[in-house]
Amino acid sequence: MSTDTVSEHHEYDVLIIGAGGAGLRAAIEAKQRGLKVALVTKSLLGKAHTVMAEGGMAAAMGNVYPEDNWMVHFRDTMRGGKMLNNYRMAELHAKEAPDRVHELEQWGALFDRTKDGKILQRDFGGHRYARLAHVGDRTGLELIRTLQQKVVSMGTDVFMECKVLKLVHDNSGKVAGCVAYWRATGEFVTFSAKAVVLATGGVGKSWKFTSNSWEGTGDGHAMALWAGAELIDMEAIQFHPTGMVWPLSVRGILVTEGVRGDGGILKNSEGERFMFNYVADMFRAETAETPEEADRWYDDHSAGRRPPELLPRDEVARAINTEVKAGRGSPHGGVYLDIASRRTPEFIRRRLPSMYHQFMELAGVDITKEMMEIGPTCHYIMGGVKVDAETTATAAEGLFAAGEVAGGMHGANRLGGNSLSDLIVFGRRAGMGAADYVESGKGPTGFDQSEVDEAIKEALAPFKRETGENPYDIQRDLQEMMQTNVGIIRTASEIDEAIVKLEEFTERINNLSVKGGRAYNPGWNLATDLPSMLTVSKCTARGARERKESRGGHTREDFPKADPNYGKINFAHSLPSGGDWHGEIKTVESPILVMPDELKALLEDGK
Repeated sequence: MSTDTVSEHHEYDVLIIGAGGAGLRAAIEAKQRGLKVALVTKSLLGKAHTVMAEGGMAAAMGNVYPEDNWMVHFRDTMRGGKMLNNYRMAELHAKEAPDRVHELEQWGALFDRTKDGKILQRDFGGHRYARLAHVGDRTGLELIRTLQQKVVSMGTDVFMECKVLKLVHDNSGKVAGCVAYWRATGEFVTFSAKAVVLATGGVGKSWKFTSNSWEGTGDGHAMALWAGAELIDMEAIQFHPTGMVWPLSVRGILVTEGVRGDGGILKNSEGERFMFNYVADMFRAETAETPEEADRWYDDHSAGRRPPELLPRDEVARAINTEVKAGRGSPHGGVYLDIASRRTPEFIRRRLPSMYHQFMELAGVDITKEMMEIGPTCHYIMGGVKVDAETTATAAEGLFAAGEVAGGMHGANRLGGNSLSDLIVFGRRAGMGAADYVESGKGPTGFDQSEVDEAIKEALAPFKRETGENPYDIQRDLQEMMQTNVGIIRTASEIDEAIVKLEEFTERINNLSVKGGRAYNPGWNLATDLPSMLTVSKCTARGARERKESRGGHTREDFPKADPNYGKINFAHSLPSGGDWHGEIKTVESPILVMPDELKALLEDGK
């Protein structure tokens, strides 16, 4: 058999690409329906980026503040998303999250507890009440551990270190599976399925400073677009306000919002707790005689008061950026996060064990004694594949999407803690939607071998070039350019320059060269990631150019205020003439789903 051909083929009812929280929860749901289910992950089972989510999962269970409920959670989510959200996704999420958390508990998740034995919930930015169920600062790890154990116990097939290149259709245009290769050997493998669920995570590796691990190259976003789905809100990139900027050994690693939720404060180089300066017409630090007095004032949740460090992430990130630009930043371009002066070492080690051990071991920073040097880091994309709220179905028939790869739920800005509950709420719905589709008998009837052959030919092309560019050079230049031109603060001239440069990257990727064999070749693995990274970068830049306002995770220096007209539309990206990363992307205005009056009334509550 030629090494250029497929070495094996597998057939399933439901194929799930991605083994993080959304993928695992989808697998459980589909498997419970008696279907033949497989998970494919380009990493190892248990290594999905979900494990890095530390602070908790948001669910209005009312265990700490009994007055909390789904309506308040829905309102917080819509307000945090600057009303760009798919309201129905936000509604379903707020209503169903408590049941999903209790389900995890029934499956063995060990949450922190209140004194009376209920699941403890902590404060997080943008949430009116303490709402995040958590396991210290290792919540994502506990989520993955619990779901993974359930998936394995059900006998689900798992294919690890398997990189998916493209989705494949049948001859009627329905998504019918995918073509992939084993990272260990470089041999190609195909999967056919009656329904495919994308749960591939984010896109952060297209930026220089990111909390995302190596997997976050936008594979699912790009493959969905190439397969005929639409992407929305791609300009809405969340720069988490607290990523480590120094020492270099931990640059980009996230400092959980739980540090601020447990009392940590932000200071500039002058020692000022500067976040009070970014809260209009509210209590200011100098009117309180002690930090404890300020904390007590803000802990009065009935008055809607929160520490300014717990404003939504986009607002905190912009404040930090402003301090640095004004010359009040730390020596390495960030600001300081201080919990050491406000909580005892015992409290910090008990509440934030991962933070303490991680930075002590990797950087020699003792957070019980010294401040952390932090700054905004590319963390999450609110944009993604446009899906139906009820089923997670996409515009590409037979394709479903859940988790960070799906757009709509978070609008222009995601509230901390909503990501983990998003995974389990819509992971379950993706499994249900895919299973219903399979059982309807409407699935694909074939598998287009010509698409497989073309994907393999393109994947192998870098080996056939004697000369060409190194993929690492292209990756470095792409990350630098996106960080500079389509970063946390944007202008028309920078975005226009980015769009021109991205076309140049198309030519550069067409000319890249890889040496060596296919087995465990990191250069080749990167070469197969670059088309996805380029595709999502193009959509982000195009969306940023079209949205001439500042809203949530999208900030235009030349349009500093939100425009009500743009609050009524998403920007949707598609490939109307087909193709893949070489194709011409079309970007159009897409009206936001109109909210019913009874939900609008919730948002008009002034609290």
